[in-house]
Amino acid sequence: MKAKSIPAKDVNAYLAIQPENVRVILEKLRRTIKAAAPGAEELISYQMPAFRYHGMLVYFAAYKNHIGFYPTSSGIAAFKKELSAFEGAKGSVKFPIDEPIPFGLITKIVKFRVKENLIKAKLKLAAKNGGSF
Repeated sequence: MKAKSIPAKDVNAYLAIQPENVRVILEKLRRTIKAAAPGAEELISYQMPAFRYHGMLVYFAAYKNHIGFYPTSSGIAAFKKELSAFEGAKGSVKFPIDEPIPFGLITKIVKFRVKENLIKAKLKLAAKNGGSF
């Protein structure tokens, strides 16, 4: 269950309704993602903060006992070993609120997703232009 499940219209509103201890973590997570993907657009998607850069990049959300981080299944697979200490699923990972958040690892995952989305965008453009970049 999310810490606060009131739909938010933007990320600032989402952060504002979180408990102080959670808001501090989320604000640092937000800054970490912005630094790793400076051209990314911030939005609310599926009632969660998200970032888009040539397609969806990552999502995150606050829950009662953890922060959910959603870098898609490829982001989880690429960092499977580093994420093995955390509970997760095919496209998500749970970072316990009462333990240090691996912001350095999050930076690496976001940068990986940026590169992945850029490659997909170039391939899409190439296909549209008959196979040339």
